[in-house]
Amino acid sequence: MTTPSEPGHGRFDPSLNAIMSERRQLINLAYRLLGSLADAEDVVQETYTRWYAMPRQQQDAIESPGAWLTRVASRICLDLLGSARARRERYVGEWVPEPLPDRTEWIGGRPDGDPVDPADRVTLDESVSMAFLVVLESMTPAERVTFVLHDVFCHSFTEVAEIVGRTPAACRQLASSARRRVRASRAPATPAAQQAGIVRDFKQAWEAKDIGALVGLLDPDATMIADGGGLVSAVLYPIEGGEQIARYIIAIAGKAPGLTILERTVNGQPGLVAQRDGVTVTVAAFDVPGNRIKHIWAVRNPEKLWPWAEKSQH
Repeated sequence: MTTPSEPGHGRFDPSLNAIMSERRQLINLAYRLLGSLADAEDVVQETYTRWYAMPRQQQDAIESPGAWLTRVASRICLDLLGSARARRERYVGEWVPEPLPDRTEWIGGRPDGDPVDPADRVTLDESVSMAFLVVLESMTPAERVTFVLHDVFCHSFTEVAEIVGRTPAACRQLASSARRRVRASRAPATPAAQQAGIVRDFKQAWEAKDIGALVGLLDPDATMIADGGGLVSAVLYPIEGGEQIARYIIAIAGKAPGLTILERTVNGQPGLVAQRDGVTVTVAAFDVPGNRIKHIWAVRNPEKLWPWAEKSQH
């Protein structure tokens, strides 16, 4: 994302650093609201464009520029979420949030060739796990914005009400409804090391085409969702049942020789990345409650893999 080095008033702006220091917070907020880093960066770009379009006198009159930027970015996200439903209906196959690599594996470039500022990296915590983002996808736009702003970013209901155009009391109800969705989907946490071990066993069983081992690692009611976006081959509907998933991924392995499967951190959780000739072609995120895999999200849409696109094998 390109950013102005001067505010456009012909002299150095001492407040510029303070304004631009909000970028990381805005990227983090917009990614959680939209589930897409590319869209989040576009939102932040538009937010800053609106700031710099204001006359200097109007900027100076704003008591808290950070609060103003958050309010504008959140409203842009709210509008995008409202239109996203229609876009998703036209999307080919299942839509899965855009997966993020660990910060140590971030690639320095965007699809348009712009470099990625290290400050734009999303903080990887529980609120960006794939399982959590998928729950956010099930919420209404107002629920999602209210919940993320209040419960994740600790804004008051008064502040949230101004953004979503509801009363503080209505926002409390929206947040309460969102929390019920989160609680209903949340299983007891499995230690990260245990999750990583199960994902590693899954990788080895997949490479060995050991269907018995795969079935043993998958919950009998497990679900796998693939996202190809109509740009690459991917199953268009969720695959349900541990045995069905095991048979499907073994069939994939047979049809795609030469894949290298790597253990990677995906949205802060143990995951797998499939590469062909050093280029990432699939990123898989896992939900591992207890000692079995409950959900797999396999992102194959190349437009969602740009942070991983040229990762070399190592």
